[in-house]
Amino acid sequence: MRYWTISKWELKNTLQSRKFLLIFFFQLTVLVMMVFFFNGFMANIESQEGVGLTPSLNEFASLDVDDPQGIFKKNLNPEILKIGLANNDSSQSLKQGKLNGLLLVQNTSASINYLSPLQSEILIDYSDPKRSVVRDEVILASNKTASIISQQMIDKIIPNSENINEPQIQEQTTGESLPMQLIKKIMTAILLFLPLFLFGNLVVDSIVGEKERKTGEILIAMPISRSYIILGKSLAVIMTMAIQVALWIIIMLVAGFSLGNPLLVYLIVIISAVPIVGITTIVAAYAKNFKEAGIGITFAYIGIVGFLIVPALAYIAQQGNNISFSTMTLVIKIFSGESLRWGDIIIPMIFILIISIFSYGSAIWLFKKDEIVFGPRPGIVKLFMDFIGITTIIRKIKGF
Repeated sequence: MRYWTISKWELKNTLQSRKFLLIFFFQLTVLVMMVFFFNGFMANIESQEGVGLTPSLNEFASLDVDDPQGIFKKNLNPEILKIGLANNDSSQSLKQGKLNGLLLVQNTSASINYLSPLQSEILIDYSDPKRSVVRDEVILASNKTASIISQQMIDKIIPNSENINEPQIQEQTTGESLPMQLIKKIMTAILLFLPLFLFGNLVVDSIVGEKERKTGEILIAMPISRSYIILGKSLAVIMTMAIQVALWIIIMLVAGFSLGNPLLVYLIVIISAVPIVGITTIVAAYAKNFKEAGIGITFAYIGIVGFLIVPALAYIAQQGNNISFSTMTLVIKIFSGESLRWGDIIIPMIFILIISIFSYGSAIWLFKKDEIVFGPRPGIVKLFMDFIGITTIIRKIKGF
């Protein structure tokens, strides 16, 4: 096939490029770092200590406390609140914004002796953005203190109440929680699909570079159809992606990732690369310089990522009740070892086929237009009207 000649030539030049080899191995190095980071992250989550997913709130807000017995103060969280003793200057500090809250607690022994509610008062400035943190922490401490006081009241009325046998409740859980599934499955899928979005520059350099280097005329003058040029250049990029995806999967397997049926996973990821390269080729065929192509590819990739990830998230959240058109969802099902229905395979493949035919057909149609390759380039509206045939209909109506 004639486009295979273009593919071999492009692939040879790419693999011989020092710039490409440097970027290629740099990307592999980043992947190795991401794999080790992800494994450490998962190990911390699965450990008893866990890992914090929110920024540190160490001594985020300050609170002065007047608690004669100290029972309320013990239940405040010192990791979030900077707790101090209330004094005569506390009220003035609160007004001046030097203090985020002031807590006044009555003598808890009186509540226990007279079986009366615990009276506490919190003073906060509602113009202070930290007020909600202070209020929430005081409410939590209040609930803990109330439980302790209630138990002391019960002990006062019913001595040795702690010896009363209480029903034993044992909770057993099976499987992973939804947040854990989201983290493990989605992050693994993202690592698998990431190489597909790292080689857009190859498509841009292959097509837009021809325009900027003024070598497009020589290429087009060769006895090769323009459609073969587009298909050949795109195939070379897909082959490059295939090499890196294979290396990434090998690295992930060596690092201990659980990937069921890795060969099938590899095949689906490479098939997914076909329409992605096609959409990138549309942008590169229309763009007149690297800057314009970079902006267009950024917006295109945002849409593609949403197209892949959103259905995958919905699939995990719904525990796999629906058939998805996203190949990322299909890959998740495969490496998770889940049973597949015909619809799980056919529907994503149909979407891949439709998008591929449209994207490559559009890219070829654009590249065949001399005004796109050499200029002056028409606007998007005019091109769209030409593409759907409105311009031809108007010309026929006018008698041209």
